[in-house]
Amino acid sequence: MSQTTATSQVRLTLPDGSVREYPAGVTGREIAESIGPGLAKAAVAIRVDGTVRDLMFPIRGDAPIAILTERDRESLDVLRHSAAHIMATAVREIFPTAGIGFGPSIDEGFYYDFEVPRPFTPEDLEQIEARMAEVTRKDYPFVREEVDRDAANRRFADDPLKLERISELGDDEVISTYTDGTFTDLCRGPHVPSTGRLKHFKLLNTAGAYWRGDSRRQMLQRIYGTAFFKKDELEAHLHRLEEARRRDHRRLGRELDLFMFHPFAPGAPFWTDRGTTLYNLLNAFMRDLQRSGYQEIKTPLLYNKGLWEISGHWGKYKENMFLVLDNETGEHDSSLKPMNCPSHYLMYGANKHSYRELPIRYTTYDVLHRNEVSGALSGLTRVRQFQQDDCHIFLMPSQIPDEVRRLTQFILSYYQVFGLTATLKFATRPEVRIGDDAMWDAAEGALRSALEATGLPYELKPGDGAFYGPKIDFDVADSIGRTWQLGTIQLDYNAPERFDLKYVGEDNHDHRPVVIHRAVNGSFERFIAILIEHFAGLFPVWLAPEQVRVLPISDAQAAAAHAVADRMRAAGLRVAVDDSHETLNYRIRAGEVEKVPYMAVVGQREAESDSLALRVRGSGKKQEVLTVDAFLERVTGEVRTRALVP
Repeated sequence: MSQTTATSQVRLTLPDGSVREYPAGVTGREIAESIGPGLAKAAVAIRVDGTVRDLMFPIRGDAPIAILTERDRESLDVLRHSAAHIMATAVREIFPTAGIGFGPSIDEGFYYDFEVPRPFTPEDLEQIEARMAEVTRKDYPFVREEVDRDAANRRFADDPLKLERISELGDDEVISTYTDGTFTDLCRGPHVPSTGRLKHFKLLNTAGAYWRGDSRRQMLQRIYGTAFFKKDELEAHLHRLEEARRRDHRRLGRELDLFMFHPFAPGAPFWTDRGTTLYNLLNAFMRDLQRSGYQEIKTPLLYNKGLWEISGHWGKYKENMFLVLDNETGEHDSSLKPMNCPSHYLMYGANKHSYRELPIRYTTYDVLHRNEVSGALSGLTRVRQFQQDDCHIFLMPSQIPDEVRRLTQFILSYYQVFGLTATLKFATRPEVRIGDDAMWDAAEGALRSALEATGLPYELKPGDGAFYGPKIDFDVADSIGRTWQLGTIQLDYNAPERFDLKYVGEDNHDHRPVVIHRAVNGSFERFIAILIEHFAGLFPVWLAPEQVRVLPISDAQAAAAHAVADRMRAAGLRVAVDDSHETLNYRIRAGEVEKVPYMAVVGQREAESDSLALRVRGSGKKQEVLTVDAFLERVTGEVRTRALVP
């Protein structure tokens, strides 16, 4: 924002390009009122020179502005931030001595951390939510006030958490507070004009959270909630949350007997025979796709720190690595590998390469280890031991556009097999990085140009690149609308320099290749978690650990049922026979609970006619009678085409 003009007027540029002059210090509310009563009523906040402010914020310099209403995405963040403040108001009214931590908006709602003598109970949440409703009905205005440091310290003298935050503020930093009725909070804002704008909200759950995220500090109690401008949007969100709980891969993983965890190996899954089947099916599918044009290699698990010093990981990633003590030196100078990249560089650098060989694509499925903090571990989505479908491509700069196009098509077509759709994100240089600006300019320019050449739409993620290069991320949407960051294409100009990688060009001189890091599943563990929840455990027949269960009606048909099962196995199907002494209805119900795609019932009539009574998962009590050969043709076709049925 530029300096205030000599006449104490500011020139503000509206979204349509028109310019209006106002007295310096004009607020967003006053601007909205000057434009029209309809806009003044609908206004939620104002964007000033790219930054969202509340409607009370004084504008003291020339700037582009935009009045934000419920239709603008930024307004939802403002509403949720205000909801967190209102929740803190309710907590302070019910628990007057509660310490007040941080309360931001987040992707799907908001949270606030409180220092209280005991964890919050479900009954507490009901009481807090009811008190929030009272605060919103009273429609208190959010009153912003700028205060000096001494005044701030006096105002928050009874709250050590706030005093600590105040002590960290710079001398030239504006200190602002917001008050809504009975509660005043240290806050930068922005907030909605008044508490009455919050109408549709829900408190969801609680969790412990260390103050400032530091495990050495005191444990606070965090309350999560969500808020929307419209009732139907809140209800739809709550329905998605309930559906997500129903699909939780941790519960389904136990019920379907796919994997387990044990305290003796925290963060490392144990795969059952059924889970291993699922794991191997995905692995085999990826291997099949990469039989042409890729070189599958295996590299060691343990490396001396010298490798990680060259790559830059020892200085920037050491705390996430499992270090190994050397008995001779007494130092932790080795590490289990947390990623495959440096080992692939060693493989490439071990031989001389011609430009005629490029691109060279190394792919690996080795086990990796990352020392995630225990509090971050979560089922299969955050583990310490995992495998990636990792690929590193060594190529000439001129080959980048074709390779990015090829990889993008490869990744998107892979997701389509599972009924997943993806959005592309272009992530640029982060604040903490290696390499100079010239190198980053070249890398970002090359990758952006290659991405745009694909003709696919993408979104920008400024500052979210890897520490060694820019990247294209694939955010995948599942069947209930949640997004997961999965695949990635990362362009690396740093590694070839650090590892002195070369190829002999057409001119018979050495040249520097570039490296593309590529993953599709990310980790198989996390991808399997996503698939379990995406399909709600109802895997398509090609992916189901057990594809068919054969059920003889009685002992008299047991031999015929086993003979049918043998024919199915010979056709490549995964089959089980349930000839236990339970009733047929009980055995059918067991197959439904275990989400088996097909149950083939064999009675005396079917045994004599080489047929079966087929029950398809999800079809209720409906059965169809068909010959065994017709069934085999049908199911093997579904497996061969990887159909998303039944």
